[in-house]
Amino acid sequence: MRQSAWFRSTATWLCAVSFLMAALAFVTASVPSASVAQDEAAAPADDAAAAPAPAPAANPPAGNEEPAAPSQSVLGWMWKALGPMYMIIFLALSFTFVALFVMNLLTARRENVCPSSLIEGFEAHLDEKQYQEAYELAKSDESFLGQVLSAGLAKLSAGYPQAIESMQEVGEEENMKLEHRLSYMALIGTLSPMVGLFGTVDGMIRSFQTIATGGSTPKASDLAAGISTALFTTLVGLAIAIPAIAAYNILRNRIQRLVLEVGHSSEDLMGRFQNVGEK
Repeated sequence: MRQSAWFRSTATWLCAVSFLMAALAFVTASVPSASVAQDEAAAPADDAAAAPAPAPAANPPAGNEEPAAPSQSVLGWMWKALGPMYMIIFLALSFTFVALFVMNLLTARRENVCPSSLIEGFEAHLDEKQYQEAYELAKSDESFLGQVLSAGLAKLSAGYPQAIESMQEVGEEENMKLEHRLSYMALIGTLSPMVGLFGTVDGMIRSFQTIATGGSTPKASDLAAGISTALFTTLVGLAIAIPAIAAYNILRNRIQRLVLEVGHSSEDLMGRFQNVGEK
């Protein structure tokens, strides 16, 4: 109960941080354009004060040439290229991955799966033939090992084989819960590059549409908009997928190793009751 309440509070805190970071990204992306607009508004006044009668341009730009675009930050360029839809999708995937990573990392701790204090206390009660105290100790513990030992002791009156079978059933159920929560990280690692690929195709379609409808000499800025969308969606999708897949495999190997340790520890502790139920 305490662990699930902590998980709920952690998820709430991560959601709040997600909204704050999204707002910060929006404000940061908007600041460069605002500062550029202020500079453009102040530029004519400064030029008028310095040169009251500007001379006409000697070499006017050609018909297809465009004035130089104002500089902007990489974050602002990314925000403009991705747009609200892709930005919201990638922010949701990234913050969900962070929340799942924290939860699975805490779940994969040794004290939550196979605590050494439970093994020592349970073994001490068995040495003193305090079987009821050993059962209560295992039942009060919310760890993987505690659930397995309490299930075995509960069925011990029916015989040792029945106790082992009950322990295996509980172990498989707890292992499935761990794998189920961990599989969502693999799902994010699979979806992120697919969303990036979707954005790549979308951006390239926009660029080819510009070429098809822009005549013989389409504007370079219009072409760059679609190409930027294609490249940035691919980049962000891979940036989310790579750590997600790596973290999933690392945590899965750790959980499998701890589950195997739970099986060995439970068999060693319950091995003292092998003669129970035999005539």
